[in-house]
Amino acid sequence: MTEVLYTPWRMSYLTGGSSELDGCLFCALPGRGDEEALIVSRGKLAYTVLNRFPYSNGHLMVAPFAHRATLAEMLPGERAEIVETAALLERVLSAEYAPHGFNVGFNLGKCAGAGVPGHAHLHVVPRWEGDTSFMTVVGGTRTVPEELATTWRRITARLGALEDAR
Repeated sequence: MTEVLYTPWRMSYLTGGSSELDGCLFCALPGRGDEEALIVSRGKLAYTVLNRFPYSNGHLMVAPFAHRATLAEMLPGERAEIVETAALLERVLSAEYAPHGFNVGFNLGKCAGAGVPGHAHLHVVPRWEGDTSFMTVVGGTRTVPEELATTWRRITARLGALEDAR
């Protein structure tokens, strides 16, 4: 018997469908409510959002509020806040999901894999041993076992608990 994995939320990504947001995605998201936009935290110069097309559960992105295409265009304070936020997210994701490792990085420019090449953002991707399966290799599909709304609730709760402990 063949099993079917339904991932209807990926269709707009696969077909290159237009975003419901006009202009730059990372400029538009902060104007929406946190849960609707999947924003898990807002700092002074940058914010953190769940990736709607994640590589794994807990795949987060940290972006400056200002529209900046490269690290060189960012102000020193923006770069510093993004890196400090990534360190906090590493702690949060480690406590909540117990990953075996992380991929953390920027894709600057379309040829480097940036989905939104005009607005730099840092990916924080939790990884587990054996998390690349035949689905990724053969089918070009990733399996993400937790819905984004659940991931958002877990991460925001863990961030809130860390804030309360300070």
